Amino acid sequence: MTTVAMNNYSKQIKNARRPQAKKQQRAVSVGEALLARQLDAMKILYTKEFQFHPERKWRADFRIDGYPILIEVEGGVWSQGRHTRGKGFEGDCQKYNQAAILGYHVLKGSTQQVKSGRLLRDIENLIKALDQKVA
Repeated sequence: MTTVAMNNYSKQIKNARRPQAKKQQRAVSVGEALLARQLDAMKILYTKEFQFHPERKWRADFRIDGYPILIEVEGGVWSQGRHTRGKGFEGDCQKYNQAAILGYHVLKGSTQQVKSGRLLRDIENLIKALDQKVA
């Protein structure tokens, strides 16, 4: 290959359009899948991956329909996952604080708390408390 041809080739490569990366959907965790089944069994309506902030792309794992309740199932709490390391924890604090400012009640639980039924009981108790305030 000559120098001229190599320069031409370099220009073509630089100007070539790269294929757009496909937006990957986030994998559903074990805890989220189990909580969805529990909510379905209790006939509690919900929206998954609910974008609650008008400007940021923050999403909650679940929003309980008809109530200002957001649910987060935190993974990796024992394995130094994102939610327990400095930057990730601070990001979560900012996200949850903004949800509270917007009027949401944020319930968080680990996968183990979902498995034990603890998070579902907390959701049911919060729904009852909010219903009593309205009555």
